Amino acid sequence: MEMEGSRLLAITQDQAWAALNDPEVLKASIPGCEKVDATGENRYAVVVAVKVGPLAAKFAGKIVLSDVNPPESYTLTFDGQGGAAGFGKGQAKVKLTPQGTGCDLNYSAAAQVGGKLAQVGQRLIDGVARSMAEDFFKRFDQEMQRRYPQAYADAAAAQPAGGSQSSREPPSRGVPAWMWVAGVVLLVALVWWIKR
Repeated sequence: MEMEGSRLLAITQDQAWAALNDPEVLKASIPGCEKVDATGENRYAVVVAVKVGPLAAKFAGKIVLSDVNPPESYTLTFDGQGGAAGFGKGQAKVKLTPQGTGCDLNYSAAAQVGGKLAQVGQRLIDGVARSMAEDFFKRFDQEMQRRYPQAYADAAAAQPAGGSQSSREPPSRGVPAWMWVAGVVLLVALVWWIKR
């Protein structure tokens, strides 16, 4: 499974970079995340509870960041086990680009799932991944608004009359990450974990 996407943020590149590397921000932003603990330089242990169709499982895994280029980009690799539900693994590339007073968050991810999770069906997994990615961005934006209210107030004031926050956001290209962002991140991470 492969996904990519983009999101315009009101915060600066440095603020977004710090947030995407903060275990507490990630834990608050990743749906179902129960734990994000640093285990070494650019290494994290994670536990995420996921429900895909009739399957509900906790995935315990590790995240490793490589090709780290602060405050612009990194590559996130995830490997997680969900017991009888199966496994998820994959990789995501995250890039932050300054845009005016804010920044653009871009990501691309490739993932693989196995075991019972893979038997649920690709369409259902894709739908859950999309939903989790949207939820991640909503939670991440809310946390950034809480931490940097002035940046969001300034961005709202800079909107043309009748404009809205959503008009500042470019449409997602495909489905996103954690992942953990992924994303994230880590894009983002949960999205990538589910997709792997």
